[in-house]
Amino acid sequence: MISVPQNYVQIDQQNPAFPVCSDHPLPTLPTVDFKLLVSVDTSDSELEKMHSSCKEWGFFQLVNHGVSSSLMNQLKHEIVEYYNLPFEEKRKYTVRPNDFEGYGNAKLDGKLDWGDRFFMITNPVHRRKPHLLPELPPSFRNPLECYLLELQRLAMKLLGFIAEALKVELKEIEEMFDDGFQSVRMTNYPPCPQPELAIGFRPHSDGAGITILNQVNGVDGLQIKKDGVWIPMKFIPDALVVNVGDILEVCDASLHLSSHPKI
Repeated sequence: MISVPQNYVQIDQQNPAFPVCSDHPLPTLPTVDFKLLVSVDTSDSELEKMHSSCKEWGFFQLVNHGVSSSLMNQLKHEIVEYYNLPFEEKRKYTVRPNDFEGYGNAKLDGKLDWGDRFFMITNPVHRRKPHLLPELPPSFRNPLECYLLELQRLAMKLLGFIAEALKVELKEIEEMFDDGFQSVRMTNYPPCPQPELAIGFRPHSDGAGITILNQVNGVDGLQIKKDGVWIPMKFIPDALVVNVGDILEVCDASLHLSSHPKI
């Protein structure tokens, strides 16, 4: 392919290039150390850092999070293997009519994003579609299930710290997420012949309580809009990027969360 098909062209979604200047270096996404967060000696200072990150960015990179690196690497391998499958194999999980879960590419306003996605609701278990997660090969399904469990535990711990930082009763936060809702989106962005005409994932904000991003192959692309400027995100190896969803604005009006991501 040497050109972008018309139904992928999204010039109107492109944004002015971020100003890269040695005199005015771009800000970097804050980093929160989970080990320091749970330590009695360092918890207060790290909690303040997390609160500031949520308020100013709506994002932070989480290091020393405790999720097994071998599990993460195994899952990354299986995701790559899935997207390397022939289309006929991947289409077994295609989004069905009048549904939004499965493999495919959502069309909005007649335009497609330059990327394939595999989206599933994974918890509560009774909401799982029988033709999706249960039908994945064990080599893919088993590490994915373990990873989702690890992230669910991590997310609830983070929500507890966020409640503490916002001086909100933990019970209020827990009631917002008492059904344990969880979903997963695995997205592949193939090389684009005309990247100036297409966009991998159009600008958006997340309505979930917490979104945890895990980069598979080290290729940059995520940008976060802060103070009207799109800032490229540099992933720290083995870190997880935490996006505090719009729903947490309910807990603290000061969390206006003006940051929005795109890829």
